[in-house]
Amino acid sequence: MNWKRQEVSLRERPVSELELEKLAERFSRGISFYDALAHPDELSIIAEIKRKSPSAGSIAEGISALEQARTYYNANADALSVLTDEKFFGGKLEDLWEVNDFLQEHQRFVPTLRKDFMVHPIQILEALEAGARAILLIVRVLDDDELETLRAYADAAGMDCLYEIHEEHELEKALKHNPQILGVNNRDLTRFVTDLETTERLFPLIPEGIVKVSESGILVPEDAWRVREAGADAVLCGEALMKAESPENFISEMKDA
Repeated sequence: MNWKRQEVSLRERPVSELELEKLAERFSRGISFYDALAHPDELSIIAEIKRKSPSAGSIAEGISALEQARTYYNANADALSVLTDEKFFGGKLEDLWEVNDFLQEHQRFVPTLRKDFMVHPIQILEALEAGARAILLIVRVLDDDELETLRAYADAAGMDCLYEIHEEHELEKALKHNPQILGVNNRDLTRFVTDLETTERLFPLIPEGIVKVSESGILVPEDAWRVREAGADAVLCGEALMKAESPENFISEMKDA
């Protein structure tokens, strides 16, 4: 994460909660990320725009984020995840701007998540200006002070936080910050091995009232059905949707859970 901190340091400046509150009055729009996922009678789908990854390598390099967002919108995805990290995922902040400009033109608003390695409030300001309704907080790489600070700034911006965990001790750490949305990443980032049993093991430990998201390893609709049985309110699906011949059919079949 030192490389991300160095990258962000080049554009750091002081950011106040009051500044974010005032910006939120101008930029916040439509349904919140939390409300888009909190459908007790249906599995919600977070469709991800993902060009490459350290584990999968090239997925769809060169693809237009705007065109992929159009595809997901037409497929009735509940929310979109837009990767803005360039080094490992081939994304950029401009993708988030383009996607949200497109979504703003349509009557059915679909909220977006800025998916990146968040380390400084300036990234929250950038996400807010670009139209995102949520940010990702990777519990493993942030200490408690950083988690508290980033949550406070996200609250001031009217943005939700998706807390991502991989292990039980990370869940305990996340729960100290009163999360509303918890994502369990099924990929072991040390070995790049994906196992849906991670969701099945951790979800029963998450208190009621928290929206539960299963991330990674959703390769076929049956995987979505499996984590739904384990208690998932939503799945975050990127690689399989990016490669699908028909994202519309894939999302429809996942919702059949």
